[in-house]
Amino acid sequence: MLLTALIASGLFTITPSLAGTVRQIAATDNAVTIYFDDVVNKASIFTLSGPDRIAVDIVGATTGGSANAGGPVAAVRQGQFDSDTARIVFDLGRPALITGGQFSDDGRSLHLNLRQAAFGEFVSTLGRGRTDIIPPLNFRASPPKKQYEVTAPIGSGRDSKNLPKIHGPADDSLPLVVIDAGHGGHDPGAISPHNGKREKDITLAIAKSIREELVKSGRVRVALTRDNDRFIILQDRFGIARKMGANLFISIHADAAENPEANGATVYTLSETASDREAQKLAARENKANIINGVNLGGADSNVSSILIDLTQRETMNVSADFAKLLLREAKPNITLRSNSHKFASFVVLKAPDTPSILFETGYISNESDGAFLASAAGQQKIGRSVASAVQVHFARRLARR
Repeated sequence: MLLTALIASGLFTITPSLAGTVRQIAATDNAVTIYFDDVVNKASIFTLSGPDRIAVDIVGATTGGSANAGGPVAAVRQGQFDSDTARIVFDLGRPALITGGQFSDDGRSLHLNLRQAAFGEFVSTLGRGRTDIIPPLNFRASPPKKQYEVTAPIGSGRDSKNLPKIHGPADDSLPLVVIDAGHGGHDPGAISPHNGKREKDITLAIAKSIREELVKSGRVRVALTRDNDRFIILQDRFGIARKMGANLFISIHADAAENPEANGATVYTLSETASDREAQKLAARENKANIINGVNLGGADSNVSSILIDLTQRETMNVSADFAKLLLREAKPNITLRSNSHKFASFVVLKAPDTPSILFETGYISNESDGAFLASAAGQQKIGRSVASAVQVHFARRLARR
C-alpha cells in the first residue's frame, strides 16, 4: 500500500530509457534498411516459421516512422517488445534470408543484405538462434540507467496468487483439466492466407469452447492458462498446470504448412526423439520462444533425481499416449484427421514429468477448408465436444481401474 501511495504521489516515476526512434524502414529485392533518429545499442536478428518471417530486435530503440514492404517482404510490422527494445517483423511472401549487414558509420541506420532462398534453406536457419550486429563503438547508445529498484519475496510454488480461475463444480476431489491456448500477445502464431485469421485467436476460441463443454458435463474442473490475448512463456504454460495439480494438460494449436493441400488434425505426445522430420521441424519451431528449463528437485541427489524423473515421466508419457488415442477416436466423427494422426515430438509444453499432456494441432490454418472450419463457431464447438467426450471417458476409465 505504501508503494502504491508513493507511485500515486509521483515520488516514483517510471521513465522510459533514452533511445533512438525507428524513423523509416524500407525493404527491396535484396536489402532491408532501417533508419533511426539517434544511436541505438545493437540489432538482433532471427527467423521464425508458420508463417515465415524475419524478426529484428533493436535494443535501445522505440518504434515509430513509416515502413515500406518490397521484394520478398510482403508486410512490415512494428511493436515495442519491452521499454528498451523495438521489434520489427518482416512477413515474407516467399522464403528469404538475411545474409549479413552493418550499421552506418554514424550508427543511425542499419543495412541488412536480403537474399531469396529455397524453403529448405530457410527452414535450416530456424534452429540457429540470433545474429547480433553492433554499431561502431563511438556511436552506441548508453545503457539505460536504473531509476529505482523494488524487491519483494516470491511466493511458494503452490501459491494460488495469479493462477487462473477454476471453472466447474467446487469439489476438489474432481479431476482438474488445464487447457492451454497456444501463442498470444505479441506472438500471433500462424496466419491464414485465406481469411487472415490468427492462430492465437483461433486457439483461444477453441480453448473456451472446450471449457464450456467440460463445465456442462459437471464431471471435471477446468482452467485456461490464458483467457485473453496475452503472451505466456512456454515453461509457465505447463508450470501453471503443475502448480495447480492438474490431472491433464491439453495445449491447443492450429498448424501451417507450405503445401496448401495439407489438412487434418494431429495429436502430439512427448518423445525425446521426434517420430518423423515434420514433427521435429514443428517442435523446433514451437520451442523457439524460450530455452528449456529442467525440473527443480531442490537438494535431492542428482542420481536419485534422475531416476525419479525418468520413472515418473515414463508413466506420464504412457498415460498421455493413451489419452491421445482416445481423443482421436472421439474426434474422428466430428473433424478431419491426418492419416498418421498420432505423432511424437519434444515440445516444451509437454515436458512436465508428472502431468499427462498432449498438444492438439486442430487442423491446418494454411488450408482453406481447415481454416474456415477452425474459425467457425460450429467447428470450434465440434472440437470442444470431441475433447470433452475424450476427457470424460479418460477419467472414467482411470476411476474404474482404481
